[in-house]
Amino acid sequence: MYTQCPECLSVFSLDAHTLAQAHGHVICGHCSASFDSIATLTDQLPPEPFRELPVNEPALEPPGIDLVVYRPKIDTPAVVQADSATAKPVGEDFSQLVFTPRFARKQKTRRPKRPHHARQRERRASGERRWPWVLVCLVLALGLGVQLAWAERDTLIRDPVTGGWLRSICASIGCELPLIAAPQQLRLLDSNVQAHPSVAGALMISASVRNGAAFAQPYPVVTITLSNAQGQRMAMRRLRPHEYLDDNAILQRGLAPGASAVLLFEVEDPGDKAVAFEFRFE
Repeated sequence: MYTQCPECLSVFSLDAHTLAQAHGHVICGHCSASFDSIATLTDQLPPEPFRELPVNEPALEPPGIDLVVYRPKIDTPAVVQADSATAKPVGEDFSQLVFTPRFARKQKTRRPKRPHHARQRERRASGERRWPWVLVCLVLALGLGVQLAWAERDTLIRDPVTGGWLRSICASIGCELPLIAAPQQLRLLDSNVQAHPSVAGALMISASVRNGAAFAQPYPVVTITLSNAQGQRMAMRRLRPHEYLDDNAILQRGLAPGASAVLLFEVEDPGDKAVAFEFRFE
């Protein structure tokens, strides 16, 4: 612990034994001033440099201490001397207890039983008050279920079980499920590259694509890459569905599950060095 002389501002280190001997009053070893060491007593010093330690303000009431670390055990006498001649053991005195017989105890008052029709009327009134809340809870639960289903519609349509149920329901009520893109389930069956029959300096590329998914999906974005014999890229074209299909009805209907379609692409001829081509669906 540390304390500071108020006259010369010297800081001293002291222990509990010194405080107990002096009752808090000490003499400065530098200027010989007598002062109360408890006024600025502290466990830790503030960061240097500092001038004066903070003064401990006295409390309005003595603080209470609750943390007990040790309490001596008090030995109680085993007997109490009643007089000089007789000694009786200390114990409980049952001489003044009064026992009441069981039959004399006060009978419990029982609540009178209500008639059967009164209980039925209360149940009916309680049910009438409850059913609007039940209806509101059902409507809210239904709305929450619809929102969750719409948020997870892609997953539900892709799932074989739930997707089959949804397609059956839509077929019976005449609705259409939204198109879900699954380009990884498109299979390239055949492809061909030839010179364009009517445009000079252009190529006509055809590709036969099959939808391997169990649901209809939109026509993909097709990326065509032409490369030379060494595998170096000569040209690349990324075509969106409306660039190779002119029929909006076909675009909106999408590629049916298990169906195949032949796609035609017109691209610029990069020259005789382009000997290989590659398709990629997005």
